[in-house]
Amino acid sequence: MEAKLQKVNGYNTLVHILKTNEQAFLELWEEQIIVHKNQDKIELIRKNGRLMYELITNSIIDKMSKNDLKILAFKVAKERVEAGINIGEFVYNVNLGRSIIVRCVNHSGIAMKELQSIVDLINNQFDLFCYYAVSKYTELKDMKLKEKNVYISQTHKDRLSILGQMSSSFVHEFRNPLTSVIGFIKLLKHDHPQLPYLDVISKELDQLKFRITQFLHTSKMNTVNESKNEEIKIKFLIEEVIDFLYPSIVNSNIQVTSNIDANTQVTGDRNELKQVFLNLLMNAVDAVSEEENQRKISIHTDVDDDQITIVISNNGPTINVDAVKFIFEPFYTTKKLGTGIGLFVVKNIVERHSGKITCESNDELTTFQITLPIYNK
Repeated sequence: MEAKLQKVNGYNTLVHILKTNEQAFLELWEEQIIVHKNQDKIELIRKNGRLMYELITNSIIDKMSKNDLKILAFKVAKERVEAGINIGEFVYNVNLGRSIIVRCVNHSGIAMKELQSIVDLINNQFDLFCYYAVSKYTELKDMKLKEKNVYISQTHKDRLSILGQMSSSFVHEFRNPLTSVIGFIKLLKHDHPQLPYLDVISKELDQLKFRITQFLHTSKMNTVNESKNEEIKIKFLIEEVIDFLYPSIVNSNIQVTSNIDANTQVTGDRNELKQVFLNLLMNAVDAVSEEENQRKISIHTDVDDDQITIVISNNGPTINVDAVKFIFEPFYTTKKLGTGIGLFVVKNIVERHSGKITCESNDELTTFQITLPIYNK
């Protein structure tokens, strides 16, 4: 037998050695690999290890196609994804098998001139196997992630749909008596103009009406939008909002400073954009009201050739970095009694007007920055 082996080339000698020692290799490999007893199926791992060993052995004598390697790699990748196993552990196990085989080859007694080409071949097959497996694993993981994102998105839509039904009922229950109260306040102002505090009551009732309407507005986010398209001067719109909030500003002793370009116009729905600034400034008023020191809100604009940037800052409590990431998501709020709807509505309106909104917060200021395209005649 030994005499016969000496007559064939080194490749056939190596194949004979590998096939003879297959069981010993698999046992040694299994002793060292990373296995999760609760997630991994050990019999499946043994089977895949044996298949890989046979593929490598056959590749040495050109009895294996690249497609065979790819099929096994795709199979293993699918199993790893389904088991929820980290791909790094899989790569470690594969490279462990590579090391054991290469070590076996180096001690096979094959002539050095043939040894290097065999080792290069084995390394190439293992590299291809890892490449196919990791690529397929990543592809399958991405698909699962997309499916999860679709599910999350659908869940948001379902929640908004439920909110729409709730808000519709809520608005009908509260709007009628609220309208009556507002109407009687107007009559009182007409009949008894000298009566004190009617203006304050009227303003507060308007704010309440605004907050109620916000719920209804949110429920309509996914319906066909029939926004108006009109020319709007940003300065006048923001001043109108500040005037509306004036009682709250005075009551909380807030210093409001503004530097707003007087001529810049945008196009869009006036009521919707008014709601954006009203929401942001109401949030700013609420935030600085918690401050014991001087309470400040600043509003300024920067104008470029084709866009205007409106910056609204306040010196209220810092919003932590993690909260800033999710602050525009529906139902996410940093307020104790917040609904998590206001900023979600703001973002949708701004984006519907081809704009962009961002938030930054540090120890000194919390700043919301809105960018909108300028109307050019």
